[in-house]
Amino acid sequence: MSFLYFILIGAVSGWIAGKIWKGAGFGLLGNIIVGIIGGFLGGWVAGLVGISWNGLLGEILISVGGAWLLLVIVSAIKGK
Repeated sequence: MSFLYFILIGAVSGWIAGKIWKGAGFGLLGNIIVGIIGGFLGGWVAGLVGISWNGLLGEILISVGGAWLLLVIVSAIKGK
C-alpha cells in the first residue's frame, strides 16, 4: 500500500510541477519519475533547512517543491 501511495504522490507532484514550470505535464510515467525524484530532493532540502510538514498536503507541497527544483536544475544544465 505504501508503494502505491508513493507512486500516487509522485504522479500528482510531477504533474503540478510540470504545470508550474512549463504549463504542461510530462505524461504519466514522466510525471511519476519527476515527482518521485522531486520528493526525495524536496525531503532532503526540507530536512537541511529544518522544515517538517506532515500529512498529505505537506507531502505533496514538499514533493512539488523538490520536483520544481529538479526541473530548474535540469533546465540550467541543458542551457535553456
